[in-house]
Amino acid sequence: MNSDILPSERRRELVHKARSKTNPLYGCDPEKRPLRQYIEMGVVNLDKPAGPTSHEVTAWVKDILELKKAGHSGSLDPVVTGVLPIMLEKATKTVAALRLSGKEYICLMTLHESVPEKKIRKVCKEFTGPIFQIPPIVSAVKRTARVRTIYYLELLDIKDKSVLLRVGCEAGTYMRKLCHDIGVAIGCGAHMQELRRTKTGPFKEDTLVTLHDLKDAYVFWKEDEDESFLREVVRPMEEGLAHLPKIIIRDSAVDAICHGAAIALPGILSLDNNIQKNDDICLFTLKGEAVALCKAAMDTKEILEKNHGIAATTERVIMDAGTYAQGWHSKPAKTD
Repeated sequence: MNSDILPSERRRELVHKARSKTNPLYGCDPEKRPLRQYIEMGVVNLDKPAGPTSHEVTAWVKDILELKKAGHSGSLDPVVTGVLPIMLEKATKTVAALRLSGKEYICLMTLHESVPEKKIRKVCKEFTGPIFQIPPIVSAVKRTARVRTIYYLELLDIKDKSVLLRVGCEAGTYMRKLCHDIGVAIGCGAHMQELRRTKTGPFKEDTLVTLHDLKDAYVFWKEDEDESFLREVVRPMEEGLAHLPKIIIRDSAVDAICHGAAIALPGILSLDNNIQKNDDICLFTLKGEAVALCKAAMDTKEILEKNHGIAATTERVIMDAGTYAQGWHSKPAKTD
């Protein structure tokens, strides 16, 4: 297994428990949704510029696309640039799942004194794995010690007092504090000079779009009815859930899940091969639509071997009830 990847990038394979077909009369391939619905169930992988806050940028995206709601995947300070996925309208239901995904940053750290390269490398190695962090004085959370995992920390370049780092870390890791703590450990002090986020879960720099791209694409559609560019800069919300282990369910099970039911074993067709009990997972239809965010009640082995029982409990319904035909029947009311 590579040590320089985020947990969400670890290879997973789909294993099959049963087979079934999907009814073309219900649901829709996410890529083929009618454009207005496509936008309202979409995500923009925005290249946040330096200057505005994440909240301001999100508000601009909402205004450009003439939407009522939008939500970002985790704040970046005004001076920080890079990957800021923004979920649109109905897709905002999935923001919490994306915020908890791992992040990658390119960070320029400035040391307060010149230090031998060998010592810098030695100390930086000590900052991989679980570390304790106390959030900075200016932060949105309580300033108590907490554990965060640094998945990898690579030194890309060292030039005098400037150290360029590539860091993969757990959500909620403060890079400014990481630089400070590395400086303390080295013994000379250090601070974060510049920062760019290069990954958030499944989103990377190769699919970034700018605010100008988004505005142009929307104008092309409004004025020329050209959907092609807009469908490139806005992507289906399902792409923002690709980092989660998945379970694919039968058409007949979908509507019950949309009403809050747990997923029972008979409704499962396929699943990822490494699901563990209590994992956060996502249920999908055979067409690739996200149905709900769930908590696994069984691991992959149990799901494959057993025929009865609850495989996962529903925590957040994404799909609207009635999208698929009802495949369940309520019990008739008792009469005297």
